[in-house]
Amino acid sequence: MFVRTERLTLRRFTPADAEAFAAYRSDAEVARYQSWDPPLPLADAQRKVEQFGQDDPAAPGWFQYAMDLDGVLIGDLGLNLDENLMQAELGFTLAPAYQGQGYATEAVRGLLDDVFIERKLHRVSAECDARNTASARLLERVGFKQEGLRLSHSFHKGEWTDDRLFGLLRTDYLS
Repeated sequence: MFVRTERLTLRRFTPADAEAFAAYRSDAEVARYQSWDPPLPLADAQRKVEQFGQDDPAAPGWFQYAMDLDGVLIGDLGLNLDENLMQAELGFTLAPAYQGQGYATEAVRGLLDDVFIERKLHRVSAECDARNTASARLLERVGFKQEGLRLSHSFHKGEWTDDRLFGLLRTDYLS
């Protein structure tokens, strides 16, 4: 399952992606608001991209899309498809060299087009650390609405953090 945008291809991971994946996921700033701790050793990255490449994007659970710019892995998007196959949760990560150039916004819009237009999902949700203003702005830019704020909800990397909750309905996205 591929998604093409003006500049990007969202595709399955391949073994050739492991080195770039390890590099950006090892960056402390990239990992700051994410669930993993850097660094990501190359051997672990190789195992992860191999597993990602075998996952089924139409099955419930997380599917990780490789964000490809002219054959170069620049980030990834995760879509956690609910058991009911009508809603999903979204996550995204972008290598620092490609931030601030609209790639993440373009990739998220491309994936939203796919899930709302082609796959006809009802709803997509996302959440982020309240301090992660770049991710919150991206979500708002593509149409997500903040639906809640959970104060001191997550114990993340040794501290309690607030979580911003976002949602986007198919009807709102298509209007």
